[in-house]
Amino acid sequence: MLTIDASCHCGAIRFTLAAAPAEINECDCSLCRRYGARWAYYALSHVRFAPDCGPTDVYMWGPRRLEFHRCAACGCMTHWRAVDVHRPVMGINTRMMPPEAVAGARVLHNGQAADT
Repeated sequence: MLTIDASCHCGAIRFTLAAAPAEINECDCSLCRRYGARWAYYALSHVRFAPDCGPTDVYMWGPRRLEFHRCAACGCMTHWRAVDVHRPVMGINTRMMPPEAVAGARVLHNGQAADT
């Protein structure tokens, strides 16, 4: 199985993903638009954080259902996790992945196929 290694800019937050994303969601909500994030969604069991990861700062807004994590050192928005422990999916910012890992992915805008 091909795995993908990803990290923030400074390398303090590192993780391995079970596979390259097939789809990337470019969300235009008020928060994601400002972050410039492009999300791929993974089962929690398909994301493995390095054991010596640095700390993250967490931001929550609105109904406070998601924790948005950014590296405390370089500020890169790396991922989000649901507050609900029964939600088995997390979002990984694909901008933390090597460009070749996302080259073949289909890009969606707000969960919908992009106009061509």
